[in-house]
Amino acid sequence: MSLSNLAAAALRRLDPETAHQLAIKGLAFAPLPAPPADDPILHTTVAGLSLPNPVGLAAGLDKNGQALRGLSRLGFGFVECGSVTPRAQAGNPQPRLFRLSEDRAIINRMGFNNAGLESFAARLDRRPAGVVVGANLGANKDTEDKAADYVAGLERLVGRASYFTVNISSPNTPGLRALQGREQLDDLLGRIDAARPAAGAARVPVFLKIAPDLIADEIGMIVEASLAHRIDGLIVSNTTLERPETLRSPDARETGGLSGAPVRPFAEKALRAAAEAAGGRLPLIAVGGIDSGAEAYARIRLGASAVQIYSALIYEGPGLVGRIKRDLAARLRSDGFSTIFEAIGAPR
Repeated sequence: MSLSNLAAAALRRLDPETAHQLAIKGLAFAPLPAPPADDPILHTTVAGLSLPNPVGLAAGLDKNGQALRGLSRLGFGFVECGSVTPRAQAGNPQPRLFRLSEDRAIINRMGFNNAGLESFAARLDRRPAGVVVGANLGANKDTEDKAADYVAGLERLVGRASYFTVNISSPNTPGLRALQGREQLDDLLGRIDAARPAAGAARVPVFLKIAPDLIADEIGMIVEASLAHRIDGLIVSNTTLERPETLRSPDARETGGLSGAPVRPFAEKALRAAAEAAGGRLPLIAVGGIDSGAEAYARIRLGASAVQIYSALIYEGPGLVGRIKRDLAARLRSDGFSTIFEAIGAPR
């Protein structure tokens, strides 16, 4: 077992939020070596972003952009930070993060705890060169006009982030998921689209992150609204409010968003619906329960252009990134593909 994986195992013995904070500090200051060059077959392009590989870090691990140096050395093709809100906020009362070890899952009700836009912008100014970094945008809990918060995040971080993600699917901010309804969605995406030229962000991709709990008709509506307002892709999907009967952990009934292995069927169902509705018109990034090269490959064959991981890192350690990439490259070659693009949505 590598030193980094040993450290991950040690962190699992601590309180989840304490472990999270220590992991961020370790990634910020540990002298990690540069990762080996990626297999050329893994290089891909998503919404104009040139990625050395399609395995990204999902938002939530590094909320404030504190650990970009260390994260850039774990081998990710892209790293998403946040969610960041215009004003700093403490988030929900503790305890608010629960490790469901028996289920290889996490429940969180963090509530967009972060240090705010100014701190986030300053850290992005110091990000390592050559790393594709996404800014996941959120809204403050007490903001009445939540769409205005997303516009403020876009305008403040333009020129600092490689892409933006509009997160309207966290279950831990009251009223946020209501933005996935058509009327509010049109208002939000219309204002985002209008702000991009003024902010100089016309060519910076903007993605929309949706919930896995939506039905196919709702996802189809979101796809059409995204296309109408020039959104560049969907991230499918966030944590779920569902609680499968198979959960065994004593913390399984805690409120908040469930992530990790049990969210897989919900995320896959949402991805299938999004791929069918998009019909190749909108790139999709798959998230939720991805913990192996086989699962990453399956999501690509379902229609994803790239994948993101987070919860699986807690149980598998940072070496998971390299294992996924090696297995994914082998599977692509075994099935006769020469690029990621060829495998997207390919029948099995």
